[in-house]
Amino acid sequence: MKRTLTRSWLLAAGVVLVPYAAAANPAAEAAMNKAGCMACHSKDKKLVGPSFKEIAAKYKGQADVPTKLAEKVRKGGSGVYGPVPMSPNPPDKIGDKELKEAIELILKS
Repeated sequence: MKRTLTRSWLLAAGVVLVPYAAAANPAAEAAMNKAGCMACHSKDKKLVGPSFKEIAAKYKGQADVPTKLAEKVRKGGSGVYGPVPMSPNPPDKIGDKELKEAIELILKS
């Protein structure tokens, strides 16, 4: 009986954990770490810049958000989340493919 309950619990936990794991993108996270994004941003709390959850909430439902955010990341800027500027992030810092994947991951936060 105990073995069946344990197996049932593990299966139930797996059902919950698999969708979360599928949402993660280790390559995008690694690219963001390498590019220095995580020095100013985190998944769920404001550091120097906004959290990924805050970014996702701000742009939820807006058309063409990935393109807009990619442009913001490339050019840098300030004033959207306060006076602290974000420096430009050129393709040699984070490639186009990695940037696209990073933005997709942020928008799923």
